[in-house]
Amino acid sequence: MSYQPLIAPSILSADFARLDREIERIPSADWIHVDVMDGHFVPNLSFGAPVAAAVGRVTDKPMDCHLMIEDPLRWVGDYVEAGAANVTFHLEAADDPVAVADLLHVKGSRAGVSIKPGTPAEMCFEVLDHVDLVLVMSVEPGFGGQKFMPGSLDKVRALRAEIDRRGLDVLIQIDGGVDADTIGDCAAAGCDVFVAGSAVYGAPDPDAMIGTLRDRALAARA
Repeated sequence: MSYQPLIAPSILSADFARLDREIERIPSADWIHVDVMDGHFVPNLSFGAPVAAAVGRVTDKPMDCHLMIEDPLRWVGDYVEAGAANVTFHLEAADDPVAVADLLHVKGSRAGVSIKPGTPAEMCFEVLDHVDLVLVMSVEPGFGGQKFMPGSLDKVRALRAEIDRRGLDVLIQIDGGVDADTIGDCAAAGCDVFVAGSAVYGAPDPDAMIGTLRDRALAARA
């Protein structure tokens, strides 16, 4: 099967007062990435389920919700009800990550698990049979516009090797500092889904930048 990189622009970098129009500016996006922060698990606040539901009403693209929150088992159902096609929670925030993933599947969503820069990739290995996606954070979660951490690619390579060794259908997503200069290395390391916020919304033509990112990911895996 040929490699098909998925570009998921993060609306954290969009104009919050014009989210419907900001989403209209990225018609070639594969997913719409919604960063949810609770001010506890990470030191910032962003969106909640009502905003996610509003986003879902103005796009037919899959909504990808990244929950940087405490006690994900309590809240994940709200994001499925809001229309999320994929809900990713943090391994570090879940007492029982398998239970969270199972609940998401029961409710009809893909289940993703994320790890912060300080968490080894191997911590995800025991849940790979229960999730559809692993998100490797290449910056500390909580704020957009941070510089890419190259060391995160070692974790991507470890995950890629383990997923392939076990023959699993699990996507690897990367988030943080992904732009035209870094996406090639991310793709070569084994990433499938690329979250880009400021790189897309900071460009003069956000949709053209999506095309550039996709082309560079394809070239790196050619």
